[in-house]
Amino acid sequence: MPENMISTKTGDGREMFAGRALNSREPAPAGNQATGTLKLIALGFMLIDHLGAVVFPGIPELRIIGRIAFPIYCWCLVVGFHYTSSVPWYLCRVLLCGFAYQPLYAYVMDHIGTTGQWMYDLFFYKPNIFLTLFLGLAAIWGLREKKYFSHFWAPVLTIILATVLDVDYGWRGVLFIMLLYTCRNSRPAIAAVMTAFFLYWGTGFSVTSSLFGIPLNIQFLPAPAAQPLSAFMRLETYGLISLAFILPRYRRNVHMPLWVSYGLYPTHLLVLLLIKTLVG
Repeated sequence: MPENMISTKTGDGREMFAGRALNSREPAPAGNQATGTLKLIALGFMLIDHLGAVVFPGIPELRIIGRIAFPIYCWCLVVGFHYTSSVPWYLCRVLLCGFAYQPLYAYVMDHIGTTGQWMYDLFFYKPNIFLTLFLGLAAIWGLREKKYFSHFWAPVLTIILATVLDVDYGWRGVLFIMLLYTCRNSRPAIAAVMTAFFLYWGTGFSVTSSLFGIPLNIQFLPAPAAQPLSAFMRLETYGLISLAFILPRYRRNVHMPLWVSYGLYPTHLLVLLLIKTLVG
């Protein structure tokens, strides 16, 4: 999960976040920096997504709504990376939380028993989103530091690891974090890069034929209109809705301790487990 930003005022009126001043040598990200609020919003969308995955698989609209969560979490990671006082400690927290929460995640998502090796299913089969965020964070750290040519090998290595480890959202998720980091200082660039990337990502999915029972028949439209419109009507492409949360600057932020921030993920899994049990 992204680094919390703790706001204080210095003697000369400058605002500080997590030990780094806003007027540091590296410009602050251009989009929404209210990561506390964004994490709560993303948590709601992620819960809806997981409900569609394990409780109501017959309602595809839940998975569509859930596509909004991942880009928001990635943006929070980019903002947290800018303000964190220690990238290695940030990496350790993300990795340790991912490993600690994996058994609960595997149980709730019905992964246990998939391969017949329960220890593998419990800890390593289909890793949760923390491993994706960990690899993305490591990649952008390499891009920024450029130590021992890390801006060359770090992106390649993390993409390979994402593929081998079969992380959530795959290598495309790690690549998206890197692209989001490179365009972080311009809101038009964020919108352009995200649009291009999600249009590419959506090509592997079929066009949505209906939403909440309402047919979406675009065949009657002329081809010059139907073809580009259909590109925006695929499962992963709906992640572009997250731009409505990433681009505007929120005036108020929800500040929370780190233990609360990292505790949101297992809390949503427990809520999901409760709903799953009640629904049967």
